[in-house]
Amino acid sequence: MYKTHLIPAFNDNYIWVIEDSHGAAYVVDPGCGQSVIDYLTANEIQLVGILITHHHQDHTGGIALLQQAYGQQLSVYGPANEAIDGLTVPISLAEHTSTELNLKHWQLPILVYSVPGHTLGHIAYLADDQLFCGDTLFSGGCGRLFEGSAAQMSKSLCILAALPDSTKVYCAHEYTQTNLKFAVTVMPNNQSLKTYIEQVISLRDQGLPTIPSSILVEKQINPFLRCDHKEIKLSVSSHFNQKITDNIQVFKNLRLWKDTF
Repeated sequence: MYKTHLIPAFNDNYIWVIEDSHGAAYVVDPGCGQSVIDYLTANEIQLVGILITHHHQDHTGGIALLQQAYGQQLSVYGPANEAIDGLTVPISLAEHTSTELNLKHWQLPILVYSVPGHTLGHIAYLADDQLFCGDTLFSGGCGRLFEGSAAQMSKSLCILAALPDSTKVYCAHEYTQTNLKFAVTVMPNNQSLKTYIEQVISLRDQGLPTIPSSILVEKQINPFLRCDHKEIKLSVSSHFNQKITDNIQVFKNLRLWKDTF
């Protein structure tokens, strides 16, 4: 049996803790080390390792403090082709491939996916039916293209969208409401999206997180996973005042639109 815990950090970051039945845990993208220490101490959870999706500071900033608190032997997994201080187990993957990891002090196999786009070395972790995707896939959106291309990110999202519908999506930010404001502009006739917006508003009004989402929900409401749909193509073509039909070009222009929305 495994439990997943949420630790909020900064303005909108989510740090995830995966705990096994013996109270041992891996933490995903600990941008704030002290927040993790406080939570694990209060809940009597023993940290045995760290999983990093990409090099941005709000995902890696707590590594040094956690290594200091729990010992330098703490296993820190992350992409080999990104500069990440404190990494002890670099993961080398060819672009858009996957591999299975057997983590130290851990019985649950972890699948790791190469999902470049937000950064060139970005990876995602699948633990059973739980996807920890960093800043690649958000509920109702996707990460900005800071380093990768639209083609890379589009393919990365296709890989994640091909996971079972029941897969829970644990992204690293509470961006859902903002993403949905854009999504409904692009897909004004999507009834599933309208229903989801109401659910999200209710959760946020109660101070509750909107994450995890699921692959099924994202395929229904996330415009970045629907670039092959007629409604998206028409919206993007209308916004840019040109006919755009190629799926990658639709994705590229959709992301450009969102960047200035």
